[in-house]
Amino acid sequence: MKLNKIIQSLEEWAPSIYQESYDNSGLIIGDINSEVSGCLITLDCTEEVVDEAIKKNCNLIISHHPILFKSINKINFNNWESRVIKKSIKNDINIYALHTNLDNVSNGVNKKICDILQVDNTEILRKKENISCRLDVYIPEKDKDEFLKKIFETGGGIIGNYNECSFQIHGRGTFLPNDEAKPQIGEKNKKETIDEIKLEIFFNKNYIENIKHCINQYHPYDEPTYSINNTLNTSKNIGSGMIGKRKVDFKILIKEIVKLFNVKSIRHTNVVKNKINTIAVCGGSGSFLIKDAISAKADVFITSDMKYHDYFIADNKITIIDIGHYEGEQFTKDLIFEYLSKKFLNIALHLSNVNTNPINYYN
Repeated sequence: MKLNKIIQSLEEWAPSIYQESYDNSGLIIGDINSEVSGCLITLDCTEEVVDEAIKKNCNLIISHHPILFKSINKINFNNWESRVIKKSIKNDINIYALHTNLDNVSNGVNKKICDILQVDNTEILRKKENISCRLDVYIPEKDKDEFLKKIFETGGGIIGNYNECSFQIHGRGTFLPNDEAKPQIGEKNKKETIDEIKLEIFFNKNYIENIKHCINQYHPYDEPTYSINNTLNTSKNIGSGMIGKRKVDFKILIKEIVKLFNVKSIRHTNVVKNKINTIAVCGGSGSFLIKDAISAKADVFITSDMKYHDYFIADNKITIIDIGHYEGEQFTKDLIFEYLSKKFLNIALHLSNVNTNPINYYN
């Protein structure tokens, strides 16, 4: 199986366009044309993980956290990132990361956490804006249905849970082909007037190049007239964090978190409510969502990496529960494994046995 086929499938699930501006998801090290012999799935890519990949004959490592997150100016093997780079290249191992793009999809990291905690009726906590475009294109009425079929197959016309969406305006189009034109309709130097349809079709930004290619390939005009504009529409299925419903006592919830996530230490703010009805979560560092959780009327917000002053934001309006970064995201590798095992039956998939948590707790 070629690596580019695996990457294509992963990005259908969590498109790289959904990653945050500071992130570095995607193919970090490797060749998209390489043949994958085995795949090791991990939360972090450390030297021990690369050794495990070599031992298990895996030439692809898929991690949640990118091995290269910030810019690197020197590779001198005095730091762990450089040594991972050296060992992976020396052993022809590809490294691919699914980070904030997997955080931001509705069936990604945060949904996994909610499922483990039995949180129902989930939705995105902070929904993303400006991830969709609108195509306006003019086409002869007789060609409209076949053209729409191709656009829909390309990924156009999807609005939330609705497919094949379009708006159609009837009108009359005129054009006069000159001597250099190659008209598929009409004749050179003869003015034409035909029945046309203006189509307005929304699509995800991720498909913009596919949409353009579709227009150039299937539009009947020599020079199709169209425009593509960004929109400010909010997506219901893309964004940060997640919120949902579950009725549970606070003490029971804490005990479940300790057991299910194997948490060694929990930090939390004042317990505002003992009877919990609404739970918000964010895998990884979630302090930027505290106010969103409060606005959404969450009783508790489960996340990690809280700084001292972050806890004051709770202001007795919500209970913040810090369970640790590794602890909250450790099941992400299971999530990736489950997805790939359904998509590719002929690839040897392995879950890493390496505990990459860099934090130790003193009891």
